[in-house]
Amino acid sequence: MQPTALRISCLKELCFLVLLIVHSGTIAQLQPAIIFSDHMVLQRDKTVPVWGTAAPEEQVVVKFNGREYPTRADKKGSWQALLLPEPAGGPFEMDIQGEEKTVRFSDILMGDIWLCSGQSNMEWTVGNSNEAQMELKNGNHPEIRHFKVPLSSALLPEPELAGGQWEVASPETVGNFTAVGYFFARKIVMDMDIPIGLINSSWGGSRIEPWIRAEDLGYEDPAAMAAEIAARKTSEQAAFTENLKKKLPDIPKQDLGMEKDKALWADPGLEDEGWSTMELPSLWELKGWDGIDGIFWFRKTIVLGKEFAEQPATLSLGTIDDSDQAWVNGQLVGTTNQAYNKERNYDIPTGHLTEGHNTIVIRVEDTGGGGGVYGDPQLLFLEAGGKQVPLSGEWKFKVGMVQLNGSQQSDNQQPTLLYNKMIYPLLKFPLKGVLWYQGESNAGDDQQALAYADLFKTLITSWRTLWNQGDFPFLYVQLANFMEPLPHPSESSWALLRESQSKALGLPSTAQAVVIDIGEAGDIHPRNKQDVGKRLAFAAEHIAYGRKVVFSGPVFKEMELREGVLELSFDHTGGGLVTREGEPLQGFSIAAEDGNYTWADARISGDKVLLSAKRVINPVAVRYAWADNPEKANLYNREGFPASPFQSSEMNK
Repeated sequence: MQPTALRISCLKELCFLVLLIVHSGTIAQLQPAIIFSDHMVLQRDKTVPVWGTAAPEEQVVVKFNGREYPTRADKKGSWQALLLPEPAGGPFEMDIQGEEKTVRFSDILMGDIWLCSGQSNMEWTVGNSNEAQMELKNGNHPEIRHFKVPLSSALLPEPELAGGQWEVASPETVGNFTAVGYFFARKIVMDMDIPIGLINSSWGGSRIEPWIRAEDLGYEDPAAMAAEIAARKTSEQAAFTENLKKKLPDIPKQDLGMEKDKALWADPGLEDEGWSTMELPSLWELKGWDGIDGIFWFRKTIVLGKEFAEQPATLSLGTIDDSDQAWVNGQLVGTTNQAYNKERNYDIPTGHLTEGHNTIVIRVEDTGGGGGVYGDPQLLFLEAGGKQVPLSGEWKFKVGMVQLNGSQQSDNQQPTLLYNKMIYPLLKFPLKGVLWYQGESNAGDDQQALAYADLFKTLITSWRTLWNQGDFPFLYVQLANFMEPLPHPSESSWALLRESQSKALGLPSTAQAVVIDIGEAGDIHPRNKQDVGKRLAFAAEHIAYGRKVVFSGPVFKEMELREGVLELSFDHTGGGLVTREGEPLQGFSIAAEDGNYTWADARISGDKVLLSAKRVINPVAVRYAWADNPEKANLYNREGFPASPFQSSEMNK
């Protein structure tokens, strides 16, 4: 070897050694688990583990509320201390001392921890709920804290979260809190005077299977399951790319509509005759572009009168999944980043619009799941001086970029992947209970909806076993009313899934918030999260806090046929059965042995409901609120809780 080559080789070895030493030093640094930070809430009245990493066999001391808890890291660098139970209170400080480093956390409260999990209706934020501005203005609740677990997944269980930090409820922060969790916590704090910590581990669009441990889904070898999922994702990606090339022979990997910061495709003079067309609003997955994450450009030219050019205007685009930029006649008028659930309303200054032809351009970027301009068609319009021009209908579009991210299906659809990264790292952190809002993604057909019953019970029992805290309260939200109501009794996978959810009430310490009266036909994300949180809070006060309160609406108990009239009795009638605003009782259908359901004449008689129909002489089955959107269902108890949907033929098997 030549001298020069020898020096280079030695230099490389020296650099490698230095990097190894630096890297080893980084690993050896004292580091508590990510769930611990300033402003955290720790579970009152329970032994609380505090854990993390340090140098192998390093001495660590946790100091909290006048006590010291010494421990030592094991040979792999993991350590854990157990804090004695403490009553509700605070604020406190915590010092975690290693041999060379001390970590201090401040503003710690002892209170109750509620894990908020599920899909988008749990992830939905306060800032996108009803009366958002008022809620933010009044959002100063220092006794409510929120920890958002980042969207993340893993093929096998991983011990650490991907990130996150505790935040105190304030007008500046509360807009990003889970709305269901926040409105729940607000009532609990008001009624029980106990600090509440919300761990928001939810992912929009997720099925239930990704939240369940592999072994509890029947996989005896999690590593083999992980390899199976990885292979399936690779195969799906190859098939997806092959099919996409039939539409896009040259799949764009960078946005063709942009050149550095210049929006080429926003130019009003652009020749767009060769662009395809799409009816908006709609997710592009519903228009033949299933599985595509990336960037779509939309263009629409409209003709306006002189009055639009002489005053400021508003461009309303409804909701867009996920991010967008909007131009009017080449002028950028609005930008929104990563807000699939936020309505877009952009101001257009005077002079941007002209008499005659005007071109509106929207650049939409989707990073996962559904993508596009979606929602209520009435929210797509241009307005000036009280006059609106509708924008729903045909738009021209072109694909700017496709994100080939390794799988046609998102990880939030694959079994156990979310459990591995968003639940498993939390198992040592004590809880008061769980709030769950999920099911829409499992209601695609009858088979999935029926299978949900066992999956849901599996999730509940699995989480309780893994947390090793006994049967802690598990409170959940039944699917809301959604889609257009139908005039006649019909089959419904959403109704079947609601029934599957109700079957979990057979497990101890469970409760269900029925919300078939506060959904929205045209939006799977109802904005009224205040009542959802409040109904869950009543359930918590009864189950978790031992208060004697009515927390449920009427639940079907049994029926008896008397001279052609079905007589139904219910549990949870509270102060008595009533209808919404005194309306005639509706929402019931009955059937004879042929199974053909027809609307029933229904009335309340004391604590029972009586049903009959001229065309059904000997009814043997009854359904209530059995529809995607049971808008006519109006049975309540006097405390204002709606009756739960049911079908007797299934309930009595």
